[in-house]
Amino acid sequence: MNTFRKNLVIALSAVGIAGAAIAQTAPVQPAEGRHGHAVSVEQRAAIKAERQAKRAERQAQHAAKLRAELKITAQQEPAFAAYLAAGKPARRPDARGGERARLAALPAPQRLEQQITRQKQRTSRMEARLAALNNLYAVLTPEQKQVLDSKALRFGGKHRGHGGHRGQHGERGAALQS
Repeated sequence: MNTFRKNLVIALSAVGIAGAAIAQTAPVQPAEGRHGHAVSVEQRAAIKAERQAKRAERQAQHAAKLRAELKITAQQEPAFAAYLAAGKPARRPDARGGERARLAALPAPQRLEQQITRQKQRTSRMEARLAALNNLYAVLTPEQKQVLDSKALRFGGKHRGHGGHRGQHGERGAALQS
């Protein structure tokens, strides 16, 4: 009986190894989608356009919700529209294309100059947002200012749903922050 078990285990192992070898040699079809290579340039452009449309729709819904929560009047509408326009992100060049290769080809001092230039552009956009926020804040009532103060930190910021502490939650996160 003991010999039978050994032979059975050996036979099952051989079948398993053979099955694994056959499974590895099977041709794998490239997956269509994010990491697959079967997506054409046109399909990629369509996916990008769809994402942009969804993003624009979410932003419009968020703006309508904020407008309703603040109870914006007709006199406050121009300042509110300017605030929303200043909060829109700037269009970025596609970093996957030649931009990275171009930056990699530059010497280190010129690369740093480019980074400083981009940082200055970001700072100027933030200053424009601040000016628009100050203009809006000036036309709001005290009650509206309270609502805006509670909402402004979340409005227009990146990573709104991630807690802001990069995964440091619970007791460990509290200990790390203190």
